[in-house]
Amino acid sequence: MSVSPLQDSIASHETPGTKFFPPFEMTPELEAEIDERITHYPDSKRSATLPLLHIIQHKFGYLSAKSIEWVAKKLELEPIKVLEVVTFYPGFRQSAPGKFHIRVCRTLSCAMGGSGELMDRICELTGIDRSQSDSHHHPIAVSPCGRFSVEFAECLASCGTAPVCLVNDDFHEGVTAEKAEELLGKYKEEN
Repeated sequence: MSVSPLQDSIASHETPGTKFFPPFEMTPELEAEIDERITHYPDSKRSATLPLLHIIQHKFGYLSAKSIEWVAKKLELEPIKVLEVVTFYPGFRQSAPGKFHIRVCRTLSCAMGGSGELMDRICELTGIDRSQSDSHHHPIAVSPCGRFSVEFAECLASCGTAPVCLVNDDFHEGVTAEKAEELLGKYKEEN
């Protein structure tokens, strides 16, 4: 099986979280939603790159090489132009997170409030090994079961209630390391 230049260039790799997300496959309904979104950018289809990537990541959990190539073709761009957007914005993921993705704020207020200790405790409780993650190419570390993943995030805009974190789209304030087990407990029972 040949690997496309794009597939060779992106950081996407299989994770235990992959089992919680469907593989990228375009459906007529999804394509209709995407076509409608493109109409919001009549002067330049290229301007629809960010919205399309958000739609696809929301549906499939992350952006695979196949999905990046699809967006490029849809917008009549070279795939590298879409990849540039994906790699520039830290909100885009190139590999599957866990079913429950935890983003821990690490900016000054949260760091002083104990976000590093919070991250360490979450990793301890979920069995996540962050030794292979880095801040750019592989920022996400996934638990062996695939249910949880973590990454540090830049300012989540609640400095007065530090440390803060997001679990998927749920915002949590004042989450110290001592409260990590309670936080995870809210998500362990969910399917």
